[in-house]
Amino acid sequence: MKINGITDVFFDLDHTLWDFDKNSALTFEKIFKMHNIEIDINIFLLHYRDINFQYWKLYRDAKIDKEVLRLGRLKDTFAVCNFPVEADMISILSTEYITYLTDNNYLFANTIEILEYLSPKYSLHIISNGFEEVQSKKLVKSNILKYFKTVTNGEDIGIKKPHPQIFHLALEKAQTTVNKSIMIGDGYEADIVGAQNVGMEVIYFDTNNMPVKTNVNQISELIEIKKYL
Repeated sequence: MKINGITDVFFDLDHTLWDFDKNSALTFEKIFKMHNIEIDINIFLLHYRDINFQYWKLYRDAKIDKEVLRLGRLKDTFAVCNFPVEADMISILSTEYITYLTDNNYLFANTIEILEYLSPKYSLHIISNGFEEVQSKKLVKSNILKYFKTVTNGEDIGIKKPHPQIFHLALEKAQTTVNKSIMIGDGYEADIVGAQNVGMEVIYFDTNNMPVKTNVNQISELIEIKKYL
């Protein structure tokens, strides 16, 4: 069912348009090879994904700072893998991970097609919680920055989704209103509940095949946005 009255579409970036897991995996393969770290990459990534998610939740809720996130997620993952790595090397890896992360810029299937479809009809925007210096590179290097009229970054303004203020600031920056806007993202709590709490329409992008049992517009492929917009 089409959602009427929308003029502005807000997207999350990581795990929604930019394929974070794929690009992250390629980055770890690169830096581990550079330093001859012979760990089973598949086992490392299996644990890293969940650990990284938990650290980001703490960071999002202002319970830890950026440095704790960057070092802690690596330290804890190596520990769970029972693979000892010195603190100095973890520091080096954390820096190089950020440095090389945007060397790969794979997007989810149909990202360009759906942005081409939406951009003539709507004003498009980004609301992201990621590190500002990395998020801007992702948009530029993946060649999608041109589709977005505004980019609101949580680190840059010191407020992160799902806090209502980041949505209000993004709406103000976009010069639009809640009742004319929709949020699309993979983070149920950060993107969907956060946007709903300020009165925005939402589309939940279920990237992990874990649909939510609520009355929320849901898609499993970006091209399905055409059903709603």
